Amino acid sequence: MHVQCARGSDRWESVKTKLRAELGDDVFFNWFGRVLLEEEADDMVRLSVPTRFLKNWIQVHYKDRIMSLWSTEGEEIGRLELTVRGAIRPRGVAFAGNQKQLLASNSNIRTGLPQTGRSMAGAQATSGGAVLKTAAGDLPLQFLQGAAISPALTFDSFVEGSSNGLAYSAVRQMASGETGKIDLLYIHAGVGIGKTHLLQAAAAEVRRDGRKALYVTAEFFMYQLVPALRTRSYSAVKQTMDTVDLLLIDDVQLLHGKQQQQEFCQTLQMLLETPKQVIAAGDRRPEDLNTLDDNIRQRFSKGVVAAIQAPDFELRRNIVEKRIAQGRKHYPTFDVPKPVVDHIARHVASSARDLEGAVNRLIAHNQLTHQPITQELADKTLHDLVRPTELRSVLIEDIQQVVCKHYSVTKSDLLSSCRAHTIVKPRQIAMYLAKVMTPRSLPEIGRRFGNRDHTTVLHAVRKIDKMAKADKALAAEIDLLKRLAHS
Repeated sequence: MHVQCARGSDRWESVKTKLRAELGDDVFFNWFGRVLLEEEADDMVRLSVPTRFLKNWIQVHYKDRIMSLWSTEGEEIGRLELTVRGAIRPRGVAFAGNQKQLLASNSNIRTGLPQTGRSMAGAQATSGGAVLKTAAGDLPLQFLQGAAISPALTFDSFVEGSSNGLAYSAVRQMASGETGKIDLLYIHAGVGIGKTHLLQAAAAEVRRDGRKALYVTAEFFMYQLVPALRTRSYSAVKQTMDTVDLLLIDDVQLLHGKQQQQEFCQTLQMLLETPKQVIAAGDRRPEDLNTLDDNIRQRFSKGVVAAIQAPDFELRRNIVEKRIAQGRKHYPTFDVPKPVVDHIARHVASSARDLEGAVNRLIAHNQLTHQPITQELADKTLHDLVRPTELRSVLIEDIQQVVCKHYSVTKSDLLSSCRAHTIVKPRQIAMYLAKVMTPRSLPEIGRRFGNRDHTTVLHAVRKIDKMAKADKALAAEIDLLKRLAHS
């Protein structure tokens, strides 16, 4: 149950803003993009995360910092608890259930659809430590099952549009069993845009056809696959992998550690040597996966790469209408007038997940209060989901390309240690533009410019800023580069 008082919610938003500023967008969204405030009571704050892996990581690396930032918001806390969402929720729980919980449901609950709620721990408990006897050795059944998938995430419940059409078509083709066309597909998208939905839908489709699909998350990879590969059951793992028709790997940006990356590359190479197919998904382009080594990035780049963009208005409206139709199967009297549907699609623009959450909340209010759904009620209920559409950030690669072309230098020059004035000035301008035009942190920008220290980037930013204020010609030149980078 979500007990989020207004003050506690405001403090959590403030803490997240400060964390994002400190860590940069990449790190922040990796570790905190799916963290929710569940409860604030007395001197205790409870946060929830979707996986045990995220819980452990935040507990070890960020717990003290969160408590410190919370105290700067004027409310000292003595205890911070982290829980895994759905860890104790029984399988098959429907949307109905307790009405108070229904009213407070967050946007991760899917309207009127069965909820599995199975965590990794739950899946392991189900297997009871059972093993499969193979000719090559024993293999844990948990490995064969892969990570849990939701029965709600199917191709039928996925809404196709212009922003996801390429990814949708490619995944459906691979799930249908067509070989020889695509053997490796990499999908990248932001949080809540639909990549996990597509991967789990493909897994369900393949299994329904009687073929073998293995769906793994970064957490599953680290805690199940890598340990299995390190043991004497390696031959059993390879033997089993050879029988998998479609391997699906989700959240690859969360894979960390040199040893895991090396073994991941070896496993991927092993799969690609057979006529089997692989679909991987991450939150950015292959070349921007800074936490992974070059071999992995190159491997993904050589496959088919498909982006899922933020949904446009038409797709958002179709998503809302489809979720309303699904909800009506469980609540026949539930109805949303077309002007309200358009209003929701126009103002809840961040992700498909938030649109589903919006419909969930309207169902909850309608069933509890029996009030008709009006635009006024929608505004009141969904106020925290309404946010201005953000412009897509310019990429550092775009800036580097524009600067190189404008000053007739190469990217290698920008990344080199050359101190010639003809190189230093473009390099410093590029670092300055990367800071003011992208959400990247100083350390991230430094890494993208030849692994330079963040203090070097800071010096360049301050120098160019000061020069542009005193030199109108340079200021005009920088404005031109900004327009070119946006174009």
